[in-house]
Amino acid sequence: MISIVIPAFNEVAHLPATFASLRAQAVSCEVIVVDAQSTDGTSAVAQSFGARVIKSARRQRAAQMNAGARAARGEALLFLHADTRLDPLALMKILRAFRDSAVLGGGFARRYDTPSAVLRLTCALAEARTRCFGWFLGDQAMFVRRSAFEELGGFREWDTFEDLDFSRRLARAGRVVTLRPPVISAGRRFASRGAIRTTWSDLCLTVRHLTGGSAAAGGKAHPQPLAIAS
Repeated sequence: MISIVIPAFNEVAHLPATFASLRAQAVSCEVIVVDAQSTDGTSAVAQSFGARVIKSARRQRAAQMNAGARAARGEALLFLHADTRLDPLALMKILRAFRDSAVLGGGFARRYDTPSAVLRLTCALAEARTRCFGWFLGDQAMFVRRSAFEELGGFREWDTFEDLDFSRRLARAGRVVTLRPPVISAGRRFASRGAIRTTWSDLCLTVRHLTGGSAAAGGKAHPQPLAIAS
């Protein structure tokens, strides 16, 4: 079984579309929403769609995903952003990928729900990155075998780059794959500063992180990994 873990905070506006994409899957799954004390009824909406809701006192994506993984019953874990929609064949593609025992996990190609040419280009470059290096970001619906997740100690509970850090460690541990069709992620975070400025800022922060700078909020560049109990 695939366990889908969705970290959430005030996501009422996006959860219905995300759950509609899950209902379209041909593979059964369990869905766990880890709600960080939302005030907009996120938990109630998630439960209305049949999800199991876990309350998190901590509003941090890495901590929420680790909590969801601890509660999950599946042998495959899929970490899905609350504003990201899966193609109807996505779960089937994951199961097919895991038929190869050498595959530890991976993620999907991604596109945004916006006509921006800049963001189309960044998505193409991101897919090239994942295929060359196996480095995924959280809005690419990262998936992993539970055994590999536990062996790696789960996500390091950083405020930023927990997704890139985990995918890099996973790629070093074994084979990862990039799947298609792409997931559809909301482009809302590009709205305030625009696609070019936001992308440039993201690139600068990523370079700083990869070169050893303190990119995590609060200066937490090198926290200890969280042990995930089996």
